Amino acid sequence: MRGKEIRLERIMDRNTGRTIIVPLDHGVTLGPIPGLVDVGRTIDLVAEGGANAVIGHVGLALHGHRGHGRDVGLIMHLSASTSIGPDPNDKVLVNTVTNALKMGADGVSVHINVGADSEAQMLEDLGRVAVTCMEWGMPLLAMMYPRGRKVADEHDLECVKLSARVAAELGADIVKTVYTGDADSFREVTRGCPVPVVVAGGSKTDDRAILDLVEGAMEGGAAGISIGRNAFQHPAPDRLIRAAALIIHEGRSAEEAVEILRT
Repeated sequence: MRGKEIRLERIMDRNTGRTIIVPLDHGVTLGPIPGLVDVGRTIDLVAEGGANAVIGHVGLALHGHRGHGRDVGLIMHLSASTSIGPDPNDKVLVNTVTNALKMGADGVSVHINVGADSEAQMLEDLGRVAVTCMEWGMPLLAMMYPRGRKVADEHDLECVKLSARVAAELGADIVKTVYTGDADSFREVTRGCPVPVVVAGGSKTDDRAILDLVEGAMEGGAAGISIGRNAFQHPAPDRLIRAAALIIHEGRSAEEAVEILRT
């Protein structure tokens, strides 16, 4: 397991135990949306801002490796669906742990929609990937979203608590899930999950709203954030990440952090 410990230090800051992860896997789901047309440039910006890791499919390693600039951890995403498929909530495995290792990844991630019609298959995939990660010492991040016919609100506390706990029970090392809206309720999620929980950024929003979310999540026991569009579609991704880092790694407030974006 020492290999997993070493790789986790490339994803989680070894001094604070916290992390800023920027998902760039949207190219499979949505195509070349703004911010992902020149993915190398985007990686440069979020890395300079202080991101600990980025997430992407095999194409990120094939076409986004820069060979220069600040280093950043690579989490290779193993599951996918497209926005025009018959059921976008049905995520299927498109890569393997061993191939991610061969390509230099520091970790892998899978996406599970808890409550979806295909939940059973996705959970089976999560379990199999977790076992392989244990065998090879590869960190596993599980993206756990409550989505399906029985889920009226994906931010519902009980649904989020269940989703996070499922990932930990099946072997994930880090759980990514949605914010429940306030620090007190989110603290129930983190207390009920024995592995670090990072918060998704959600839909594109304004600077103060995303920094308030970061502050609330950290107060609620989060180990960091995993924000995509709010980072890579920001006019200044490096500054947005730098502002978030003030909250996550230095314990500053959203009010203090937003000043970086006003100058």
